[in-house]
Amino acid sequence: MNTKLRHFSFLLLVPLLASCAAPKLPGVSAAMRRAVEAREISGAVTVVVTKDKIVHCDATGLANLTNQEPMRPDSLFWIASMTKPVTAVAVLMLQDEGKLNVTDPVAKYIPEFAGLKTPSGRPANLTIAQIMTHTSGLGEAPREAATNAHTLADLIPLFLAAPMQFEPGARWSYCQSGINTGSRIVEVVSGMPFDVFVQKRIFDPLGMNDSTFYPARKPSAHLVGTSRKNKITGALESAPPPGGFGTEGRPPLGNGGLFSTGPDYARFCQMLLAGGTFGGKRYLSPEAMKLLQTVQTGNLPTGFFQSADLGNRGTNYGWGIGTCVLRVPHPGVAATLSPGTFGHGGAWGTQAWIDPTRGVAYVLMIQRSDIGNSDASEVRRAFQQTAADDLRK
Repeated sequence: MNTKLRHFSFLLLVPLLASCAAPKLPGVSAAMRRAVEAREISGAVTVVVTKDKIVHCDATGLANLTNQEPMRPDSLFWIASMTKPVTAVAVLMLQDEGKLNVTDPVAKYIPEFAGLKTPSGRPANLTIAQIMTHTSGLGEAPREAATNAHTLADLIPLFLAAPMQFEPGARWSYCQSGINTGSRIVEVVSGMPFDVFVQKRIFDPLGMNDSTFYPARKPSAHLVGTSRKNKITGALESAPPPGGFGTEGRPPLGNGGLFSTGPDYARFCQMLLAGGTFGGKRYLSPEAMKLLQTVQTGNLPTGFFQSADLGNRGTNYGWGIGTCVLRVPHPGVAATLSPGTFGHGGAWGTQAWIDPTRGVAYVLMIQRSDIGNSDASEVRRAFQQTAADDLRK
């Protein structure tokens, strides 16, 4: 066994110096060690919380394959689309203050939307609810043009120039431009850059001290390196960081721009699990929480399990404002979750799900760029299953 591999195996067996000062669920820790040993992931941070306490927090494996840095509880991950619920909370905070309503037309806040036409030539009249539930039909910006944007305002003309995909409300289609339009509305209504609003109104009060749109602003952060599988050998190897995200001079993207840690995001989940409160402070009203955690998309099939190979499970899911809502549990990743569980995953394997019926939230932080359908990953299933099993003991 070479020196690096011996060091790697040692990390799987010996508790890290920076381990969480919290209990550990033994089944979860063992499941993550198995995933590392099977070369499915290089490392992970797992957190399980109730509304008022941490019941599990653990770091396993390596945060960086290149320099063999151990994973730590405060390791910083690109959480990609787990940003979307944060954007939704920002929008709903402004609704609670009477400054907007999700039933409002987008054009009330961004007048350029008044001229947007649907594929049939009708006025689109998009609402905030439609852009935040992926039912707007709004077109996406060309990738090259979007990479030249410096602000969220720069992106709006690109969204409007793209052909609409379908008549608003006709179907569900995952739409990045819609969520980024929502974050631009937060800027217009609040008078603050989106990242400043999120910092002042969400991160600072919740004590999410490591979360940021721009990791360079956190010089002491332990940023996790990205991994992917070598297609020939099956070994994990280092991969490039997320392009277009986290770079100074780029917009604070509400669709997927955040970097966070397991414990930080768990605090956000605790606030949602407690019905919009945390540490004696109310962040969202019961009315706002209802929009966040209940289906707002009617009977439309939604989500990432709609293909035949994943069981044609579009009707098992609906969409709230910025969140995925589980209507009916199904075998696999949803087997241990209750109806009404809500949350979101991220492109590179991160996951966070809040189960109000069981009073528990699950946060999984991994960073593998070729994981495919993150919501359907075996690592997610093993984490949630072993956590549920441990909690029943």
